Amino acid sequence: MLKIILRNPQHIVPFNEPARDLRIQNKPLWLLQRDVLAPYTTREIELPPGAPLPQVHEPCIVYRDNLFFDAPYMEAFISEARKRGKAVRAAFNASDPCFREHILPLSLSYTPAGNLYLADLWYYPNGPEPGAEPLVIDLLSREIGYYHIPLYMAPSQGDLVYQVPLRSLMAIDSWVHIFIADEVFGLFGRGARFEERLNRDLWFKLKVLGTALYEGRQLLRSSAVVQIGRNCVIDPDAIIHGPTTIGDNVTIGANAVIENCIIGDNVNISQGCQLMLSVVGDGTFLPFRASLFMTTVMENSLIAQNTCLQMCVVGRNTFIGAGSTWTDFNLLSAPIKARDGTGALRNSNRIVLGGCVGHNCRIGAGMLVYPARTIESDVVIFSTKERRVIDRDLYYEDSDHLRLPNAHLHPRLYPRPGEKGSETW
Repeated sequence: MLKIILRNPQHIVPFNEPARDLRIQNKPLWLLQRDVLAPYTTREIELPPGAPLPQVHEPCIVYRDNLFFDAPYMEAFISEARKRGKAVRAAFNASDPCFREHILPLSLSYTPAGNLYLADLWYYPNGPEPGAEPLVIDLLSREIGYYHIPLYMAPSQGDLVYQVPLRSLMAIDSWVHIFIADEVFGLFGRGARFEERLNRDLWFKLKVLGTALYEGRQLLRSSAVVQIGRNCVIDPDAIIHGPTTIGDNVTIGANAVIENCIIGDNVNISQGCQLMLSVVGDGTFLPFRASLFMTTVMENSLIAQNTCLQMCVVGRNTFIGAGSTWTDFNLLSAPIKARDGTGALRNSNRIVLGGCVGHNCRIGAGMLVYPARTIESDVVIFSTKERRVIDRDLYYEDSDHLRLPNAHLHPRLYPRPGEKGSETW
């Protein structure tokens, strides 16, 4: 089957990069898409923005390159499309709780059609043609709690919950969507699929139990749910609960605690670090007592000791100094707003949400960052008496290094669309 990829020129704030180049589940989005579609496609064509679809007469799948989708969704979509034998377009029902709560907020990519929203994913059995009919795939979402908290934070129920799908499709139009794709749809979804399979597949349940008994370990610490790569050095006092995936050449120190995470290759996690429901990119270094909760860290970054990140997204090649804290909750019950793909502030539909740091940033020690604040790529923030609390979004023009004569030591690698990278301001 032919794969036709439509390029999306929109850059994601604050990274100043298109979604296709950002990491989702520790893979560039374009590579994740390719891996999911590998069982179905043999050739691909990539089209620039505005280019017409090629006139071919063979089965093909067409999608925008800012779409995140997983294997269960694509299997269901292609199977149902082939059964219909006609041109179809992926769609969401407006009443679907997962779509309403997590996919639609901050989005720019869906076309309203009555009580449906159309996504940029098509299947054509005989080549591109007009008039594709909507195809709604059940996301099989279920409500899963992630905080049991005081009533003043959630007066209706006392719990904070996610609508976690077993099948995922979502356009990446905002940095918040990276958080949703990695943590809610990715790690929560993986755990939900694991539980669903345990309940459905008796042989799988017996296999998991048998592995735990043979290894003499608690079930969630057995090799059935904790996958460890090659050449890893893991201290015996470290606690690792699955489902967790650990890459190659990883070092994990004593008393580190890791629960339901994706750990990339060549990662160093030092003594006493706490990682829960987080994605840690290749080459990342976490010194002692660094803490990540529901946080994405892209490749080759360093989160220094005693730093706490909750519900955050951190870009590649970024340093965050020791003792910094990213807060995730407004003390007064005001809605948390976040930037969409155009940079506009909109309601994030999140009660708790951390912040986002772009690529190639250097953040000094001891910073306190308010919820949902963003720091643009290439920014340097010094630890000074005047700047300890980050209560607004920071842009490249706010970078402290621009005031110094040796600003060229920190080159600008990720300019905004239409701007040129430069070594000096």
